[in-house]
Amino acid sequence: MWVPIPDRRGDDSTRMHFSRLQWLFPVAVTLHNTEEAIWMPAWAANHAAQLPLHPPGAVEFRSLLAVITIAAFLFTYLSERRGPDSIWAYLTFGYIVAMLANVFAPHLPATLMYRSYTPGVVTAVLVNLPVMSILALRSLREGWVSGWKAAAFAVGVPLLLSGSILAVFVIGGMIL
Repeated sequence: MWVPIPDRRGDDSTRMHFSRLQWLFPVAVTLHNTEEAIWMPAWAANHAAQLPLHPPGAVEFRSLLAVITIAAFLFTYLSERRGPDSIWAYLTFGYIVAMLANVFAPHLPATLMYRSYTPGVVTAVLVNLPVMSILALRSLREGWVSGWKAAAFAVGVPLLLSGSILAVFVIGGMIL
C-alpha cells in the first residue's frame, strides 16, 4: 500500500532557525583550528624556507588559535542572546565569511602550490566550505544581517582577522 509523504517544505515547525543553527559555526571553527594546532607547527617548520614570512612558534600559533576559537563561541553566544541586527550577529556573520574565505586563501592554493597536504585543508573543504556557506546564506535569508552593514562586516572582519594573523607571523619572525 502506497502512502504519500507530506510535503514539509512549507512547514516551518520542523526547520531549524539560524538562532540555533549558528552554533555549528564555533563547532566548525574548533574542528578546523584543532587540525591546524596539531599539524601546522611541524609543517611550518619544515616549510619555513618556502614561506613568505617566518612562522611563529608552536606556542604563539596555538595561543592565537585558542583566542580566535574562544571568540567564535563568544560571538555566537552573544549573537543568539542579542538576536538579529545586533552587532554580535554582524560580527558572527563577518567571522563566518572569514572562515569561508579561508578555504580559498590560503588552504586550497597552498595545497596546490606545495602539492601535498597543508594543515587545515581537510576541515576547510569538508567542514567549513559547506557549513559556512549554509550559515552565511541562512543568516541573510532569515534577516539576521542585511544590507550595507552585512557587506561591511563581510569585508571588514576577514581583513581584521587576516591582519591579526599576519601580525602574529611578523612579530613571530622578529622574535625568532
